[in-house]
This record gives sequence, structure tokens and C-alpha cells, in this order.
Amino acid sequence: MKTNFNLSKWVRTNVLNLKAYSSARDEFSDPRAEMTFLDANENPFDNGINRYPDPQQKVLKAALASLKGVDPQQILLGNGSDEVLDLIFRVFCEPNQDEVITLPPTYGMYSVLANTNAVANIEVPLTENFQPNVSAILKKVTPKTKALFLCSPNNPSGNSFDADVLQALISQFPGIVVVDEAYIDFSSQQSLLTNLNDFPNLIVTQTFSKAYGMAGIRLGACYASIDIIALLNRIKPPYNINVLTQQRALEGLANQRHIQAQVETLLQERNRIQKALESVSIVEKIFPSDANFILAKVDDAALRYQQLIEKEIVTRNRSNQLLCNQCLRFTVGTPEENDHLIEALNILSC
Repeated sequence: MKTNFNLSKWVRTNVLNLKAYSSARDEFSDPRAEMTFLDANENPFDNGINRYPDPQQKVLKAALASLKGVDPQQILLGNGSDEVLDLIFRVFCEPNQDEVITLPPTYGMYSVLANTNAVANIEVPLTENFQPNVSAILKKVTPKTKALFLCSPNNPSGNSFDADVLQALISQFPGIVVVDEAYIDFSSQQSLLTNLNDFPNLIVTQTFSKAYGMAGIRLGACYASIDIIALLNRIKPPYNINVLTQQRALEGLANQRHIQAQVETLLQERNRIQKALESVSIVEKIFPSDANFILAKVDDAALRYQQLIEKEIVTRNRSNQLLCNQCLRFTVGTPEENDHLIEALNILSC
């Protein structure tokens, strides 16, 4: 439990004073078909997409809130998680003045968004077993430090951060703590959504791109206190989630049995790939994974990456990341795709 957190202290002054744009669909949102809508300068000829989408995605948020056990007012949806993360920077970080802390190796967009928003990115490396160094992180905090970005399960390492470490950081870090849970559906660790009401400085982000198999619709979700979500809503584009994305997301949420079956298959396949890698001579180390991918150190990452390309298999060479020298990242594919990968690796090991 975190008490005495003054949210307004961490928000940019111009955002606190900002009056949000009010769209036509914000001012009148009753979707009844018998209404004649002459308010938004839309093309009136019905083709299924001639009307603006609901700017607050109320139906989709209601379904998501029911599934996640949160209040709909605790949800912000973005055009991918990247838009959500960018909005967080723009609400809390003053350009050319404030700082954030990130923990490499981690998701590269944190650094890109920091640079885009002219915010200093203070990097505190993970430990050798890819865990946050709590004391080192807290020592880097200054009056300019506004946010801490944590990716758990982490990309590219694949592991989840220890629950007690996460709790310590959320409790002790004075500013906003963003926990990116893009891969949480593949983890045995519980989501921090259950802690939202205990920590007013906590923001949790998730995505439809991984377990839900909807990377193509670009939909990310942000969960936080009602007050934080209200601030993010002030600056989000009015119609950032289009009609087709909302429709496909609702279909996915309504088909939980299918989604869960795919997740279970991917977890089984992840275990199968890991066991196969253990007997591949070119693999020197396999890192524990709580995600839908496996990071492995090989003898020569550049060579093996190219050899796999020649066998029509695309992996990711993560050697340019801290602590990931000579490492390839293998996304878990379908059983047939994984057969192809295992066969190719065995051939390369001969």
C-alpha cells in the first residue's frame, strides 16, 4: 500500500490546466439507430464505416473491465501500447527538463519515446540474471525523475521480475511506475492489475498483440487509477481507436476459450523448443522464459542468424543489447513452424 501520493505534483502544469478537445461523439454519444446524425460532418451514406467510432470505446471497455476485474474508468485504450506509452511521457514529463529510468536490456521503444519527447533516459542495467537492482535504481532518483519503466515479463530476456522486487519498487519509487505486461498471459506470475487500488502511482500496460493474436489491429490497453486515466484522456487523440479495431477486439474478448487454447499450445511448444535447444550443440545457454519466446546464447549469433535465414527461418539477433551478446531470440511458432526450427538447428549442429 502506498499512501500520501500527490498525483498533481508529477503532472506537467500545462496538462493540469488543459481543457480536453470535445468531439461530436463526446457531446452526443447515444448510438440509437433512429437518430439522424447531422453533427459531425460525416458522409451520411451507410457503408459500415462512414461514422466516427466511439471516442471512449465504452462497449469495448465494459467487456475488458469485466474480464480484468477493474472499473471501466480505469482503462485507456491506445493505437498499440506505443501510443499509450507516448501519452504517459507527455502527461508526466516536461521536455528538456525531466528524466525517466529504464532497465536495459528492455523494450527499445522506452528509449525512443524518451528521445522523441526530449526526456533524459537514465539507464540502470538489470543484474546478470535479468532482475532489477532496487538499491541502484533508487540511488538514481533525483527531483527531475518522473517515471520508472519496468517490462515484466521482460523483452528480450523473457523472464518475469520477482514479485517482491516489483512491490518494493512500486512502494519506494516516488514517482510513476509503469509496468509493461505485454507477455503476462504466458507467465505463471499474477498480473499487477490486482494492485491498482493499492498503488496510486502504478500504471499497467497490456496488449492485444501477443496472446490475443491481434498485432495487426494495433490495440494497447492502459490500466491505472481513475485520476491517471482522466489525465491521459485529456491529451489522447479523439478517435484513436477505429471502428474495425473495436469490432475485432470485442470478437476476441468474446472468444476466451479459443484464446486460452492457443496460449496453452504456445506454452507447450515453448517447453518443447526449450528441451530441443538443450541438445543443440551450437546453443551455449538457454534463459528461463515467461513469455512466448526464448532467448538463447549461441556460439556465433550473426552466423547462425544468417544460416537460419537461408533455411527460410527468421529469428532476432539480440547481440546489440546489454547482457545479450551472441544471443538469438526465438519466437514460439505453430507446432509445424517449430518442427522446422528444431530440424534446422539440429542440421546446423552437425
